[in-house]
Amino acid sequence: MAEVKFEETLKRLEKIVDDLEKGDLSLDEALKRYQEGIELSRLCAQRLDTAKKKIDILVKGKKGEFELKPFDEAKTED
Repeated sequence: MAEVKFEETLKRLEKIVDDLEKGDLSLDEALKRYQEGIELSRLCAQRLDTAKKKIDILVKGKKGEFELKPFDEAKTED
């Protein structure tokens, strides 16, 4: 199964929030949508966390100049 893009997941989550805020859903349907929304929210949070770990870090060198260094994932897992 192909992975759904972050943007598509976020759009679905926004639609669920909109539907819940309208208040037109039955209790059963609202609960189903709420549960789906929680799962989508967790998925988005995981993807954002993964993306943060891939970002390069700007660090200051010994001579005061700034340089880009890759994020060291091994250090964050300790």
